[in-house]
Amino acid sequence: MDFTQEMVILMDQGKIQEAIASILARLLKAPTDDHLHYLMGNAYRRLGDWQHALESYAEAIALNPLSPARKAKEMADNILSYRCKELLNP
Repeated sequence: MDFTQEMVILMDQGKIQEAIASILARLLKAPTDDHLHYLMGNAYRRLGDWQHALESYAEAIALNPLSPARKAKEMADNILSYRCKELLNP
């Protein structure tokens, strides 16, 4: 099993802080690994920490414009900008 699979399993089990600690440890050794920044963004998103998730995705994109973080950031931006006008102004 590779590292990405391990992190997905941890997050699926609700062990997001443990996943973040593992990713951070790897980032200390490989700070320019865009995939690690993407995984970190996913972990923060699962915590509901949108600010750190977007920052992590942005870092991944800066390192690799073709990173899957581009799509993840776009989706997060869409979620955060969504407003249902009917609910706000009945």
